[in-house]
Amino acid sequence: MKALRCVALVVAAAVLVGSSLGEGASGEPKKDEPKKVEWKSLFNGKDLDGWKANNTDATWKVEDDCIMGTQTEGKGGDLFHSTEYDNFELRFTYKVAWPANTGVWYRTDPKNATGYQFDILKWKNPVTFSGALYFTGCKTTFAFKNLEEKTENLEDWNEGVVYANGDHLIHWLNGKMIGEAHDKTFTKGNVGFQVHGGAGFKNMKIWVRKVEIRPLSAGEKPSLPTTAPASGPATTPASK
Repeated sequence: MKALRCVALVVAAAVLVGSSLGEGASGEPKKDEPKKVEWKSLFNGKDLDGWKANNTDATWKVEDDCIMGTQTEGKGGDLFHSTEYDNFELRFTYKVAWPANTGVWYRTDPKNATGYQFDILKWKNPVTFSGALYFTGCKTTFAFKNLEEKTENLEDWNEGVVYANGDHLIHWLNGKMIGEAHDKTFTKGNVGFQVHGGAGFKNMKIWVRKVEIRPLSAGEKPSLPTTAPASGPATTPASK
C-alpha cells in the first residue's frame, strides 16, 4: 500500500508541474492558447516563381541566389508577389548599389503601385534616409523619416522589418525602430520591390537575399521591441 501511495503522489506532482507551465498532460500547449504562426519564405532562392513584374522598364532576375533589380535607361519598374496579405510581420535582407531610389512595397495594388513602402534611399527634401514610411497620398511625403544615415550599412547587407496590423504600421532597420504611424489608407495588398525611374538612378541595383512573412491575428503584438530610437521620438502622426 505504501508503494501505491508513492506512485500516486508522483503522478499528481507531474500533473501540477504541467499545469503550472500552461501545458496539458502531454506537454503540449493548451487548446485555448493561440498558436503562433511561423514565418513563410516568399523567395525560393532559385527563380522568380510567385513573382511578377508589372512592366518591362526595369530588369528583375535571380543573381547569386538573390532577387536583383536594376534599370539602365532611366525608367523604373516594380516586382510583386502574387499573394495578398493584410496583417503581418515582414522581414527582408537587402543590399544596394548607390545612388539608388528603391523600396519594399506592402499592402500594395500591383496594377498601379499604390500602397505603403519601406523606402530605401537618400532624400534631400524632406531629408530622410532608408527606413522611412512612404505611401501614396501622404500629405507630408513620408509618414515618418529616418534622420540617421549610419543606421544603414551603405556597402553591405541590411535587415528591414515591417509590422502592419490594422492601422498600426512600424518599421525597423538593422534592429533599430525607425518609427510608427496609424493610417487606414490601405488595408490589404501585395508585397513587392521597386526600382525607381530617373536618370540619376541609372545602373542602380538592389539585391534581396531573404524575404519572409508571418501573418498576424488582429491586435497581435510585434515580435521586436517598440522602444523609440535614441535620436528622439519614434512616433510621427500620419495623415488620415
